[in-house]
Amino acid sequence: MPAGARLARKVPEVTLYFWIIKLLTTAMGESTSDYLVYRIDPVVAVVLGAMALVAALALQLVVRRYIAWVYWLAVVMVAVFGTMAADVLHIRLHVPYDVSTALFGVSLVIIFVVWYRTERTLSIHSITTPRRELFYWATVLATFALGTAAGDMTAVTLHLGYLTSAVVFTIVIAVPAVAYYTVHLNEIVAFWFAYIITRPVGASFADWMGVAHRLGGLNMGRATVSAILTVLIVALVGYLTVTRLDVADAAVAAAAAP
Repeated sequence: MPAGARLARKVPEVTLYFWIIKLLTTAMGESTSDYLVYRIDPVVAVVLGAMALVAALALQLVVRRYIAWVYWLAVVMVAVFGTMAADVLHIRLHVPYDVSTALFGVSLVIIFVVWYRTERTLSIHSITTPRRELFYWATVLATFALGTAAGDMTAVTLHLGYLTSAVVFTIVIAVPAVAYYTVHLNEIVAFWFAYIITRPVGASFADWMGVAHRLGGLNMGRATVSAILTVLIVALVGYLTVTRLDVADAAVAAAAAP
């Protein structure tokens, strides 16, 4: 298929459900990755995560329209692998969190620049060609890795702790929403700003719930947290599959209803 061939939109409408599931996937990816990386050899965990990610993305790229469970499966696997990529840099290669945060930040900027110079838009509503979809998923992967490193940097390197980090990032994520409605911040800038910050918000809360009391957490265990979040994600994605509230036409119709 030519790079410029048109497709039906392959991403969901940005609704409240989108942001809720996005936050849940970030938290689930953090807890699942941490559980695997600390239970088995980190390199093996990354290889398995990469294989699962490739399979999920291949399925997403093959389908010709947005399918809720296919799309969110890809996001979940990006969340797991993106977390692993950031964690293994620190655990195995001993790269400091501030350094990895900077590296992933630069990578994200490069992707944005190349994407915009190639397609002249960064809008999620324009994901209608294979090339744009590849740019989109590269961006998503970079945001997950960046958010993971940033969350660990504030919690560990800056000694804020997981709960304080979660609160700080929750305040930060409100900035684009407030700016969008008060000073008319460009909606594409607002979207990607919020999208990036959802990662450290979800990851910080997941770490806080899962880690031991001595580390400032609730000691629920990473496996337990991952299982709870997985059930919530499956339930919400199932609901959207049935109602199709995240499909553009359905979302517009619902918003216009009295």
